[in-house]
Amino acid sequence: MKKIVFFVACWCCISVVVGQTLPQELAKAVQQFEAAPSMKYATFSLYVVDMKTGKPVFDHHGNVGLAPASTQKLFTSAAAFELLGQQYSYKTKLSIDGATQAGVLKGNLYITGSGDPTLGSWRWKETRDSVVLKQWVNELKKAGITRSVEGAILSVNNGFSTQAIPDGWIWQDIGNYYGAGAYGINWQENQYDLHLRSGAVIGDSVAITEEAGRVVTYTNELKAAAKGSGDNAFIYLSPSPRQNQLVSGTIPVNEKAFSISGASADPAGDLTADLTKALQGVGVRVSGRQHKAVAGNKVAPRIISTITSPPLDSINYWFLRRSINLYGEALVKTLSLEKTGVAATDKGVELLRDFWQQQGIDKGAIHIMDGSGLSPQNRVTTGSLVQVLQYARTRPWYTSFYNCLPEFNGMKMKSGSIGGARAFAGYHTAKDGNEYAYAIIVNNYDGSSGDAVRKMYQVLNLLK
Repeated sequence: MKKIVFFVACWCCISVVVGQTLPQELAKAVQQFEAAPSMKYATFSLYVVDMKTGKPVFDHHGNVGLAPASTQKLFTSAAAFELLGQQYSYKTKLSIDGATQAGVLKGNLYITGSGDPTLGSWRWKETRDSVVLKQWVNELKKAGITRSVEGAILSVNNGFSTQAIPDGWIWQDIGNYYGAGAYGINWQENQYDLHLRSGAVIGDSVAITEEAGRVVTYTNELKAAAKGSGDNAFIYLSPSPRQNQLVSGTIPVNEKAFSISGASADPAGDLTADLTKALQGVGVRVSGRQHKAVAGNKVAPRIISTITSPPLDSINYWFLRRSINLYGEALVKTLSLEKTGVAATDKGVELLRDFWQQQGIDKGAIHIMDGSGLSPQNRVTTGSLVQVLQYARTRPWYTSFYNCLPEFNGMKMKSGSIGGARAFAGYHTAKDGNEYAYAIIVNNYDGSSGDAVRKMYQVLNLLK
């Protein structure tokens, strides 16, 4: 009997020790992380929850607001799944007014958008610019328009705020593809390429060999840098979409076909220009003004073609997998449009915060300016990120959400990177079968981003 009691007592002690092992190991790893010279002035947070019990496994500054970078996309993605639905889609309509006589439209063409961020995107066959333009040209020909359009091509502002770029975005970002604004009409992901050629000596000038964008001219201050230095070139947006753009920074020496991508400030104008060219290609001339924006609900033209976007779960896949900021800003405005009738970032952001408060996340834990995490003013907690992951796990769309997450370090998680900030948040099932949801953020580290990530992986590896 004494042997049995002794055995049970020993087993209980072993169980307690084993139960404390992960928290103890995480505490030690965090201590080592923060002791590194590169983290002397950094702020670090880690929050881990056991998915089976819902209880915290480890909490280090889980209630401290930090810049989350693109891990903030989890708030937008999950809310969009819940509030819009997996099968939600956008519709872009092509309409006409006036009579058609002898192949001539004696009226205007109207493009009415709904904020579709995929229109003209290369990520799906059916959304490609060539496919969209071909469909519209064919539908116009079927409507009897074979010679000319006497009117203009008008883009209809259907409830979208004229402020395309969220407050808090910085000038260095907004001229580049990842800083593209979200409009009522988006085209080719509001992105264009600028092709460059660099000299053979460090400090040489860099030539713009092809201006594939829609702007008129560039002030080119680009220089050649050391081989292997990578893309450190930036396009700075001018106040007017058709005025001179500044291109500054460096690309490596001896590059013969280097390209950088910029953000279009007039995607509706880009689309109407492309449609005009496509019509001219089949002998249909547009006599009137190529592009003019008009307010929504002031015209009642005849719809001749409707482009339907891929469903939300497919959009969300690319949103999280490729971290496309445009998609996040479009989703935030869509939430605002669907709930208030006005597509505005500030209203959409407040809807997000209200929604997550209803799910038990304090608004004070989510101080955000946008839907993508690009603003350096965003602040969220690792605890709130994990709460989003926990909520998603209970919803019928969880499988789609989970599949949207990319994989880093052998773990399903969203990454985030912005000046001085690195972050990860996601799920992992350990070898022992335990399932964890976690979020890890470091702000204001010194040294390279790669070094910060390696140190973060060392901490996260303990969950394996």
